[in-house]
Amino acid sequence: MFHVVTGGSGSGKSAYAEEQICMLKKKTNSRHLYYIATMVPYGKETEQKILRHRQMRNGKGFETLECFTDLKKLVQTEPGFRADAAEEGICVLLECMSNLTANELYLDTGAKERTREAVLEGIRELEKRCRGLVAVTNEVFCDLPPADEEMQEYLSVLGTINCRMAKMADQVTEVVYGIPVEVKKE
Repeated sequence: MFHVVTGGSGSGKSAYAEEQICMLKKKTNSRHLYYIATMVPYGKETEQKILRHRQMRNGKGFETLECFTDLKKLVQTEPGFRADAAEEGICVLLECMSNLTANELYLDTGAKERTREAVLEGIRELEKRCRGLVAVTNEVFCDLPPADEEMQEYLSVLGTINCRMAKMADQVTEVVYGIPVEVKKE
């Protein structure tokens, strides 16, 4: 089961996504619950956001893995994703596609012009090994037009990734002011 959760900043999408992956873990009788964190801790504001998300997950049984770039490599090398572990059942919350996309575009270790392909290859590899996957992303193109070409390119790349993930997903939900709105359910 692959579920994409989208919404604006502060919409409640993270809390909803956590709830969904915890329910999937129970439903699929999975033994492993991972949180793949993509936000680079590069300042006080991001450190506070990371701390808030850790507190939200506290006591829910998540094992946190950091992945700033190259999701496919993480999945292929992390012992928790090996074939025998996958048989025991793996559920993963991947948060957040907007950070992963920015990291791939702008970090020295990122995929740069191959960002779309690199991110989607990582998602496909992860999906193969999971009983449940919930990916969190941001709603794009709902705010003011981008101020510069670099922002326009970022939004275009993230928009393409979001569209392709939605096609791959079994379910897509947009969270609006804390209210989940089903966009797709198979």
